[in-house]
Amino acid sequence: MGFNCGIVGLPNVGKSTLFNALTETAQAEAANYPFCTIEPNTGRVSVPDERLQRIAKISKSAQEVPAWLEFVDIAGLVRGASKGEGLGNKFLGHIREVAAIVHVLRCFDDGGVTHVEDSVDPIRDAEIVETELMLADLESLEKRIGPMEKRAKSGDKEARAQLPLMQRTLAALQDGQPARTVSVSDDEAPAFRALQLITAKPVLYVCNVDEESAAEGNALSARVAEMAAATGQSCVLVSAAIEAEVAQLGSAEEKAEYLESLGLSETGLARVIRAGYGLLDLITYFTSGPKESRAWTIARGTRAPQAAGVIHTDFEKGFIRAETISYDDFVSLNGEHGAKDAGKMRLEGKEYVVQDGDIMLFRFNV
Repeated sequence: MGFNCGIVGLPNVGKSTLFNALTETAQAEAANYPFCTIEPNTGRVSVPDERLQRIAKISKSAQEVPAWLEFVDIAGLVRGASKGEGLGNKFLGHIREVAAIVHVLRCFDDGGVTHVEDSVDPIRDAEIVETELMLADLESLEKRIGPMEKRAKSGDKEARAQLPLMQRTLAALQDGQPARTVSVSDDEAPAFRALQLITAKPVLYVCNVDEESAAEGNALSARVAEMAAATGQSCVLVSAAIEAEVAQLGSAEEKAEYLESLGLSETGLARVIRAGYGLLDLITYFTSGPKESRAWTIARGTRAPQAAGVIHTDFEKGFIRAETISYDDFVSLNGEHGAKDAGKMRLEGKEYVVQDGDIMLFRFNV
């Protein structure tokens, strides 16, 4: 799967400012007019994980290599995007390619920053975007369900299996519900993913607040939090203005001092990145030695050979076993040798499901 999140929202809600701060670049032009982002900008960001530093210190590693997430800054959409208004077609094409949606909502008043709807209302804004995405999915399914019904009537087994799923999903969309609300069995999951529906993707709402509200939020962000809780989605508080300032500071000490002066213990971006990681249901395993300690990203439920394949396809093809130590044992027993001596290193085979925090050494033969 692609470990990437698309940053979406109406024009002028702070998407590009957030993206610039995330990637600490100026790839996306942040300008006070709609559609300043025309082609999607992509940036890779490291996933904050204190475990990596502890593992590297114990192993006396020369280098630390974190796990990464990819963020894509997608052009803002407006009402009618599903019918091609604004940059709707481009927007919808790009968003189909990401694994999860980071939906930025403006939760601040500023007369100097225009709003495409002429007023600030994050719930309305969220509904505009969600409606356009559902309309796009509805149109996509309506085009495909007719041919699928014909195939099913002709006896096509695959079509007969997929048709009930498509019909349930279409009914939900027609009822004004996103595709992610449809109950899907494990057996149906591959076919559901193959539909490539935008509203099937998990959503993280990012409340872009003013600097004064960065720590506790405000009335607007509270409404978004209620909406997220009611729909089973996630919500994170960020002040894009603060994040942009932090991104310009040179050292970690300067950044920490600046955040502390604002009553913040960490950046909002660290929360966004961690939430994005959780949104995609990802976990981290580690490899560690004198040269480097590295974090590897895999989907929860991945078995050992497939986890090894993330490093190199030969590791998966020739997988023999995985020498595995849990993070807690690695730390408490001061590394690999201590864990071995205490009998805490396990030899895991092809059916082992990798756990978050495992430190692994793969044995393979090609």
